[in-house]
Amino acid sequence: MRSFEGQFSDNRPIRRSPQEKKKLLAELKETLANLKPQAAPSMRTTLLARIKELEAEVAAEAPRRR
Repeated sequence: MRSFEGQFSDNRPIRRSPQEKKKLLAELKETLANLKPQAAPSMRTTLLARIKELEAEVAAEAPRRR
């Protein structure tokens, strides 16, 4: 099936509130800490990249909220 304009499956980023971003960041850090040693290195790299990206977003939003 093809999607129509404005459908949620469109290739758009999900908008998250600052609280949701902080929660996701904590979950990702916990996931990274709980990875088994035999986990794929690419998975660790991907998690670290996403964590850095979220930390930058949270840091950028912090000054605007004050």
